[in-house]
Amino acid sequence: MKKLMQILFLSCLKATEFIEKKLNHKLSFKEKIQLKVHKSMCQACSNYEKQSKLIDKVMSETKIENVNKEDIISLKKSIVQKIAEK
Repeated sequence: MKKLMQILFLSCLKATEFIEKKLNHKLSFKEKIQLKVHKSMCQACSNYEKQSKLIDKVMSETKIENVNKEDIISLKKSIVQKIAEK
């Protein structure tokens, strides 16, 4: 039973890795089952998947042709600052 539990249950770190992998690649059958079981018990990872899909959709629709380099630098600084505050 312990072996089965280790196979089925993922850490949140591994679950988020599978969520990101799922956006760009195909998950194996085992990975799909593990992720589904984890998300059925973990609301945080379910929310993470929704947010990740939304970010991916917005980024794919955004055109980056006329972006000012100064705006990018400013945005990076703002992101780093917000991360540091937490």
